[in-house]
Amino acid sequence: MAIQTVGIIGAGTMGNGIAQACAVSGIDVVMVDISDAAVQKGLATVAGSLDRLIKKEKISEADKSAALARIKTSTSYDDLKSAQLVIEAATENYELKVKILKQLDTLLAQDVIVATNTSSISITQLAAATQRADKFIGMHFFNPVPMMALVEIIRGLQTSDATHDAVKALSEKLGKSPITVKNAPGFVVNRILVPMINEAFQVLSEGTASAEDIDAGMKLGCNQPIGPLALADMIGLDVCLAVMEVYLKEFGDSKYRPCFLLREMVAAGRLGRKTGQGVYTY
Repeated sequence: MAIQTVGIIGAGTMGNGIAQACAVSGIDVVMVDISDAAVQKGLATVAGSLDRLIKKEKISEADKSAALARIKTSTSYDDLKSAQLVIEAATENYELKVKILKQLDTLLAQDVIVATNTSSISITQLAAATQRADKFIGMHFFNPVPMMALVEIIRGLQTSDATHDAVKALSEKLGKSPITVKNAPGFVVNRILVPMINEAFQVLSEGTASAEDIDAGMKLGCNQPIGPLALADMIGLDVCLAVMEVYLKEFGDSKYRPCFLLREMVAAGRLGRKTGQGVYTY
């Protein structure tokens, strides 16, 4: 099944980024959020992002106009009926996602694929809450979506080969490089990345090196574009801590135990860039 129209639930950072990636690639988009203000803000973000690409001479004014014309905004789930794939990009909250998925089940034709852009919730568990478990899949995009090449395609226990293949083909049409992952806490990237960030906090707490030198070491020695501590500040230390606690609970393995310094910083309200102070001051 060729996917011509994609529905997106959520016009926030991830939702509008996915909408832009689709529209630029010639896919029609229906972007839905709870209020007109939210969808208009999402559309304005896409327009601003396209303007930056024009300045860099990556696209033309005509390309921008064509992309924006492909994005329809709405506050009604009814408008998603034209889509062959609906991507849920709402907040990372299991109850909220299940509520949305149950609504979609009553609206969408049985052959429509539903994907979730979760970074931590079990695809198998979410699929079980739907009436189309074989047509349910994870599409974990990375932020900022228009720039990042990776999509983790996560198969739940029930996901069919046809669903996987259709979503992989779409990801490639969007110019992405998808990897296929079995359902497991943290999938692949975050499961490797977050414990590395945690270990950087451990090294910092032991006084082995300064934050600046830890980050410089990982940038220069491992060719990473940003050091793990600066990255933690960008992600949010509270988010890093929450993810580590999920891994500790799900795997029952002490190697996922969050560093005490990370807990202390979160308790102090030093959450990174969003509060002006984390490991570094902003």
